[in-house]
Parts: sequence; C-alpha cells; structure tokens
Amino acid sequence: MPSIHLLLNNTLPSASDLRRSLSRLNGSFNGGRAIACVKVGVQGPDLGNSGKLGFRGTSKEVMEAEGRVMVGTYARAPVVISHGEGCKLYDAEGREYLDMAAGIAVNALGHGDPDWLKAVVDQANTLTHVSNMFYSIPQVELAERLVACSFADRVFFSNSGTEANEAAIKFARKFQRFLPPDQKQLATEFISFSNSFHGRTIGALALTSKEHYRSPFEPVMPGVTFLEYGNIHAARELIQSGKIAAVFVEPIQGEGGIHSATKEFLQSLRSACDDAGSLLVFDEVQCGLGRTGYLWAHEPYGIFPDIMTLAKPLAGGLPIGAALVTERVASAIKYGDHGSTFAGGPLVCKAAVAVLDKISKPAFLDSVSKKGQHFKELLIQNLGGNQHVKEVRGLGLLIGIELDVPASPLVEACRNSGLLILTAGKGNVLRLVPPLIISEEELELAVEILFKCLPVLDESLSKSK
Repeated sequence: MPSIHLLLNNTLPSASDLRRSLSRLNGSFNGGRAIACVKVGVQGPDLGNSGKLGFRGTSKEVMEAEGRVMVGTYARAPVVISHGEGCKLYDAEGREYLDMAAGIAVNALGHGDPDWLKAVVDQANTLTHVSNMFYSIPQVELAERLVACSFADRVFFSNSGTEANEAAIKFARKFQRFLPPDQKQLATEFISFSNSFHGRTIGALALTSKEHYRSPFEPVMPGVTFLEYGNIHAARELIQSGKIAAVFVEPIQGEGGIHSATKEFLQSLRSACDDAGSLLVFDEVQCGLGRTGYLWAHEPYGIFPDIMTLAKPLAGGLPIGAALVTERVASAIKYGDHGSTFAGGPLVCKAAVAVLDKISKPAFLDSVSKKGQHFKELLIQNLGGNQHVKEVRGLGLLIGIELDVPASPLVEACRNSGLLILTAGKGNVLRLVPPLIISEEELELAVEILFKCLPVLDESLSKSK
C-alpha cells in the first residue's frame, strides 16, 4: 500500500489548509495512506511578563481567570493560596493564615514536611507510574504497613475516599453473591445514616444523606435506607430482614457535624451484622489515621469492621484512597472484579509510607490526643459562655463547635483575621481540623482569633432582622 510522509518543519498551517492538503494527497494516492509527521514550532499563550511558565498574577486576576475556564462546582473562599509551611499558608499577596482546615483534614503533616518531601522527590526520580498491570515495591510496602497496624488482612487501593467507598459497595455485593446458594434471598441493599457523607460518585452519593447532594442526579443507586444515626432498634430490625448487604457508618461524622457514635450503637451494629450475614463498613476517610489521637477512630470502641475505607490524610496531600478488608471479604473478590489505572501508584504510595510511619508512632498519637484535649478545654473556657455556642464536641483534633446561627459570618471574620476554618452539619457547625503537627501556641492563637471574632454573630443576626 503506497504512503507518503509529510515532514512539516515550519509553523503549523491553519486547520483548513491542512485538511485541504491532506485531501489532495488522498485523492492522488487512491487507497493509500497519508502520514503526517509534524515537527512544528507552536506559539504558546501570552504569559505577559511572568518570566516563566505558569500563571502569575494578583489574587483578583487569578479568581477572574478561574471564573473563565473552570466548571463552577466550587463556592471557593476568596483567597488564592500561593504556598505553605508547617501550619501556615500564604496568599498571592503574601498574607499569612493559620491553617485550621488542612485541606479538609488532609494535610496531617502540615505543609512541606521534610521527610514527606524527600520521599516524594526520591520516588519521582525513580518511578512515578506503571499501572496495576505490574507489581511495584511502594504499593506492597504500604499495604504491608496498613495490614500490620489494623484489623485487616488485605488492601485495595483507589484514588480518593469516594472511590474507596465505591469499592466497598462492590465488594459487599460480590461477597453476598459468593455466599452458599442455600441463602433464602440475595442481600443487595445498604443502610446508611442521617448526617452521613460517603462521597460524590454515584454509588457513594446514594449513601450520603443530604438530599441536596443527591437530588440533581437522581435516580442514584437504589436500595439504600437512611436511619437515624444512633438508632439501635431501627438498625437491628432492618438488618435482621436479611436484605442488607452492608451497613455503612462513620464512627465520627465529619461533614455531618462532628457527631460521635456511642459504643453501644457500634456494638449493636456489629452483633446484628454478624447474626444476619451483613458486612459492617467503617468509613474513616476523615476521622481515621490519627485525627482522633488514635490511629483508627474505631479503636477506643474495641469494635472492628469487615471493611474500612480511608483516604484524606493517607498520602499527605496526594490523591489516594484505600479499602481495608478481612480475608473473608477478600476471598469473594476475583481478578477483574474491580480495578483502577492510577490507584496505588509508586509515587503516592511512597508518600503514604512516609505519612503512616510518622503518624502511627505512639508518641505522635499521644501528642495529638493531648493537644486535642487542651484545645477543646480552651474552646469551652473562652467560647462556651457565648449565647450562640451550643456545644463544643469532638475527639483529638477533630473538633466541632455547634452554633444556633449560621457559621459563615464567623468563618469570614476569622479568615479576614488570618485564621482558616471550615463549616459542617447544616452550616451551623464550625469544623476545626488542623494539621496534626500543630503546636499548642498555634492552637491558643486560633482560640484567640475565634474569641475576638465572635461578636460578628450578633452583628449578622441584627442585620438579618
């Protein structure tokens, strides 16, 4: 078959000119192939006087550019973060902020941890990605560590918390199909709870209780029943129906407003699942990995799941998720049942090894526990007497302050005073999830700023009347 190779060493012609040229060639070589090997000089975008690749400009310019090119899925705070160090962040104009958000409970080691950085750089210089068509050493190292420090026997890696929960959904369904055929009925349904958050992909979304997250995308995955968080009787009754493949529960709810389960509730779920053959899934995407002062949020309860999902802090800011499972669950999963191109890549796993090695040390966890208790006591002493503060709750460095008014005016006032915090629940809970390395002095500064900004709640209330 005849062919012609075109080597274009000049500036790339217009699309219409190129199409006409190739059309003429195709007509001259009936039945042949025209192969264009293009070596061109492409004129890049005008970068102004930035002096190097990458966008540089004022915060206003960056926000305006984002509005032009990004899909509008995020209601961002009007801050352009430029860089960070430790528990401090800096915007494009150099303003300093104390970070009590930690990338939504992700940056457990803060910003620029030297051991994490060395692990990432060294691994990037060695091997970044090979896919799961091959074995890689960092993936096996991380899986071994996770198994060694948990209830689990095996690990499945993903790229995020929602993907970890999607894996748990599939594993639960497959596990039920794997049971002996004398089962009276195939259990395919799920239980989730009020104020739950399990992710935004379509399966995990179906397990998320807030209706405004789900309603624009319905129908979502069917077969999910939402029960009141902590309602032992209702959960036991539904589990005993034999229809439930798995129960998904957060030992401490983060997005839902920093609500902790009782030991009695989790023990009841464990017993009911054992009796009915349902799986118990603990979602520790936000509350796990040292955030509570325990490596796992379920540890102080002494109750263990069949599957645990992890993500946020595991790789210190790089995207990773994991579903940890017992051998009994893993035995139902076969080649091809699930997979991912990027999951468990060498780079993110090496970063996660560096994170896990630090936060799993007893002295580190003890420091989180002590700082969390000190922080909670300071908040109660300084804010507890305010008429708008209903409750200060949480464990370790996962703290919620429930208000009787919307929290957003206080969040804004704190941001303007150099403190970054989040909301949770129905928008009336302050969520405080700083890097786990935060110092007591920085915690005291956070309380000082919060106290100073409290009057804004009265001001916003009077404006709304």
